[in-house]
Amino acid sequence: MSQFFTLFALFSVLYGATVLVQSQQYSRDEFSALPSLPELPDPLLKPNGEKAANAEEWKAQRKALIERILHFEYGALPPTPRNVTGKILRETANKQATGKEGFREQEILLTMGPKGSVQTHLFLTIPMIANDKMKLPIILVGDATWGRVDPKIREEALQRGYILAEFDRTEIAPDSAERKGVYAAYPNYRGGRISAWAWGYSRVIDYVCKLPFVNRKQIILTGHSRGGKATLLAGALDERVALTAPNNSGCGGAGCFRFQGGNSEDITAILKSFPHWFAPDFNRFIGHIDKLPFDQHTIKALVAPRSLLTTEGLDDKWANPSGTQISYNAAKEVYLFLGAENAIRLVFRPGGHEHGLADWKTLLDFSDLRLKR
Repeated sequence: MSQFFTLFALFSVLYGATVLVQSQQYSRDEFSALPSLPELPDPLLKPNGEKAANAEEWKAQRKALIERILHFEYGALPPTPRNVTGKILRETANKQATGKEGFREQEILLTMGPKGSVQTHLFLTIPMIANDKMKLPIILVGDATWGRVDPKIREEALQRGYILAEFDRTEIAPDSAERKGVYAAYPNYRGGRISAWAWGYSRVIDYVCKLPFVNRKQIILTGHSRGGKATLLAGALDERVALTAPNNSGCGGAGCFRFQGGNSEDITAILKSFPHWFAPDFNRFIGHIDKLPFDQHTIKALVAPRSLLTTEGLDDKWANPSGTQISYNAAKEVYLFLGAENAIRLVFRPGGHEHGLADWKTLLDFSDLRLKR
């Protein structure tokens, strides 16, 4: 682990404690105080410079890392509402379709937040065998903004006994600087879109956990590209998630800020095009990425010891496959520390920037292995 993390102790001693008590502010003095860390910081090093000694100490360290990551990179999450409700708008059944028993579909309007002002449409595809005695695993994907999953993917999931839950994360928060959705509901909220979308994933989890045919211990999240970034953060933050599976998520997702492959997206490029995805002051790290007190391996480590699968295309150079390999290797050190080295996996396939059947089969294979044993 030392080749990744040799300089993190300096950060912990000089700055770690300061970060943890200033989560609501982000001053220039605070940024200036950050030391240069050219190598990947060690997620196991506590603010006092000592390493977490066991799983119990990791819990406290994990909490501190979450605060630091939201503070600097993504921005805080909106408040957690207690009024997530769903209204079934449409329900259909197809007993002759995929699988021996067929499936049924529901379109549900979810409402949440002040006066139920935040809304999203949820599409459930449920194998007929699912009931209160036969509870099934559920896969949540927030990419309905690009359309529903391919019928071949749906068929594969249904045949293996999985429920599909699809929603449009941009109904929760628009993929722009417009202050609609959760931003209109909470006018003082200043977090980036990735945080808002991760919050949306958790609100969908709030709802599906109430459904009698859902196995609440087998909740799976996946998403592609910017949706993969939100998936990774949501899985890192919400411990109800059993398996987190970002696909081709790149910069700000499963990639790596410090180590870039050829022609890969870096912090300068992503903030030029999509500044609204991140915390308002994240642009201060442009040209100073060595001052970032963590990297994307830390977000992956926050999922531990729960299962984490990263799927990538070898030809998707913009998503930084070589940096993704580096952040995977570094995150796996935390999984090793927790005795969960089999719970993390990185799978490359031929091809580019897509979320196709091959990626979904990999996800279902890993889920069968990890959750169904």
